[in-house]
Amino acid sequence: MARTREFDEDQVLNAAMQLFWEKGYEATSLSDLTSRMGIQRPSIYSTFGDKKELFEAALRKYTMSRASDIRTKLQSHSSIKEAFSTFFSDIINDEYGGAFSKGCFCINTMVELAPHDERFEILTREHQLYLTVIFQETIERGIQSGELEANTDAKSLAQSLIIALIGLTVMMKSRPQRSFIDNAIATTLTLLK
Repeated sequence: MARTREFDEDQVLNAAMQLFWEKGYEATSLSDLTSRMGIQRPSIYSTFGDKKELFEAALRKYTMSRASDIRTKLQSHSSIKEAFSTFFSDIINDEYGGAFSKGCFCINTMVELAPHDERFEILTREHQLYLTVIFQETIERGIQSGELEANTDAKSLAQSLIIALIGLTVMMKSRPQRSFIDNAIATTLTLLK
């Protein structure tokens, strides 16, 4: 008879995600994982597989949640310009309001693993493309409402805003002067004509 799991799979996966997000893949040991997750190695292996498979599950959990949050935030404003302005402002305020910047788990993975691991290159690229679609749909809503110019290239504009988002997230790791970031994002948002 198979034993029933004595832990909440979603809860322990969330604990692993938080740890990987804080430390990165390479710096996180199995001992770190068992301690944070509150389960033993055999349970990790039987539930998630090896460390890389656990990391992938954690990354997928993060990207699904992050994409859903971004979609909700951008849809919560009737003004597209206000939606993007608030979205970027919230990221900046969160980063400067905290003591330690973890950045974006997906972008951290893109920097740490994607250059030498095809699986994570694909996963991080898929997330970027999915976020681009969310941005593009939001921009198209602005075109349809008349807030943005009819000849706006929604796809190119979405791609530009994704690059700004990724650049912002990476730069925030070094805590640049707030005015540097505020000025750069203000200029980026002028693309929303």
